[in-house]
Amino acid sequence: MSNIREKLRQHKRFSRENIADKTLSVNEADCERMSIPQSNIDKFKEVFIYIISKVSEKPNVGQTVLYKLLYFIDFDYYELYEEQLMGAKYIKNKYGPTPVNFAKIIQQMQKDGDCKEKKSEYYYEQIKYLPKRPANLSGLSERERRHIDVTLDKYSNKSAKALSDLSHKDIPWISAKDGEVIDYESVFYRTDATSVRSYEAD
Repeated sequence: MSNIREKLRQHKRFSRENIADKTLSVNEADCERMSIPQSNIDKFKEVFIYIISKVSEKPNVGQTVLYKLLYFIDFDYYELYEEQLMGAKYIKNKYGPTPVNFAKIIQQMQKDGDCKEKKSEYYYEQIKYLPKRPANLSGLSERERRHIDVTLDKYSNKSAKALSDLSHKDIPWISAKDGEVIDYESVFYRTDATSVRSYEAD
């Protein structure tokens, strides 16, 4: 692990052109982490219910804000601990990262009575989600729950535009092609604009 960390320190700052072209990369043989997300649908559902139970009443929190909260929870955790929290897949779109199969998962959750959808006015019409049951957090560690709380405190008061703009500064989003799944490994090339890890301390 020390070798890959040293490479990450050396390459942490480089041009957007290089990351977009993917001309700089860490040798796969040196990687101890898996770059393919290990999606856990049940965990995703419980985290989602927990998130909306804490922030859904905020007028700014609609579907777009939730997309970005989920993304930063997952990608910030991966940068900090080199482990996946939910391990959801996100694709690059015009307005920032979007969780794959979100609509399908939420539709099933509504059928199961886990949450409900409603439309709300907040400068524009937005889709909001409200919990219909408490989240089951038995599958979360204390560190994971604390990380979610910290991320919500940090981002949940921001507007959809502010979070979209921030995600557009994030190297994982920048390095992906439109419609492409965003690679978790790219978090280790983040700039100060979005990085949550102090590499000097490693």
